Amino acid sequence: MNILVANLGSTSFKYQLLRFEEDGASRVLSKGGYERVTDFEEVIEDALGKLVAEGFLASVEDLDVVGFKTVLGGRVSGCLPADDRVLQALDDTASLAPAHNPAYAAGIRAFEKRAPGTKRVALFETAFFQWLPEPARRYAVPESWYQAGIRRYGFHGASHKFIAERSAYLLGASDLSRGIEALYIDGPPIQGDIPIRVISCHLGGSSSVVGIRNGIAIGSSMGMTPQSGLPQNNRVGDLDSGAIPFATQHFGIDPGEAQRVLSQEGGLLGLSGISNDLRDIIEAAKGGNVRAKLARDFLVWSIRQYVGQFFMEMGGAEAIVFTGGIGENNPELRSAVLAGWDRFGVRLNEEQNAKAGGAEQEISLPGGTRVWVIPANEELVVAREAYRLVQSGRYVTLYQNTAVNS
Repeated sequence: MNILVANLGSTSFKYQLLRFEEDGASRVLSKGGYERVTDFEEVIEDALGKLVAEGFLASVEDLDVVGFKTVLGGRVSGCLPADDRVLQALDDTASLAPAHNPAYAAGIRAFEKRAPGTKRVALFETAFFQWLPEPARRYAVPESWYQAGIRRYGFHGASHKFIAERSAYLLGASDLSRGIEALYIDGPPIQGDIPIRVISCHLGGSSSVVGIRNGIAIGSSMGMTPQSGLPQNNRVGDLDSGAIPFATQHFGIDPGEAQRVLSQEGGLLGLSGISNDLRDIIEAAKGGNVRAKLARDFLVWSIRQYVGQFFMEMGGAEAIVFTGGIGENNPELRSAVLAGWDRFGVRLNEEQNAKAGGAEQEISLPGGTRVWVIPANEELVVAREAYRLVQSGRYVTLYQNTAVNS
């Protein structure tokens, strides 16, 4: 089975073609991407043409499935056919994820036109958080607001699911790891007597921290939109709800402009005043730039808050995992996040930490909580879930019934 994973941004399109054998084993055949995209249909047609011309596909009809890492669909979530119901959900919540939803809706429609015989599967980033405990999914708002969809959804689901699977395996819980792999088809794995508690830190241009108990998320730093939680590269993160009305009055701007500023000029860029790239910020901080040091310290402070929250909520952790571009490649940040945690049984091997990056590696001293750097493979998660859905036979039933997981 040939599965193409489509990763779409507001002006970018990246793809990865994988081939799955009957036993579920897979291998990557090709990958590529486009930047500064103005017409998704045009670049998708070009990408399909390249895959055929280079011999990875005999024809466009040789492509069996396209998997999309869709972000937010409100009450529509899970792994399901990218049909009209999904498209409507993406359109309805576009204002909450303006950098992602319109792009994915355009991509799905483009593949529907250019490869009409190919199955289309949406794996929502919110899917991993479908089983959050009730308090972890709520805000203290009137019930009518909650029923309207104002709640915590959580994001980076493909990344955190991969970390949940892999860390369970590394901790010796292979049965649990297999149960987590089949989460969206078979439902939550059976909860054992001995908990496997993992704190997953996805740190990059967009970041989130998630607590995971026995493969199920118990809370996320991100809430209703990808705007929330930790400071992002240029998005504000957590902010008091009274700040926007105050800003609109003080600066004489409308809510739309306030939202634009928060989502394009906030975060690490807003704090540092020089860059949204942590590498630049750290170098400037070392050179004595006060605002750059503030941006670095604020990010560390925010991560520590959420790691501590989930550590206490779960009564400890068997593992803390760092993933994402920053999490995998910035030893200084990892060291700062876990500074002083030795009193809780988290002891970093500073020598290993300094060398870690680009590959899976343990960076903790023996005994106590394990600490790993684990590169997440989000494309593999999307492809594998799409494969499982189609192989299970549920794709056709879901497509016909336009079923919704909520």
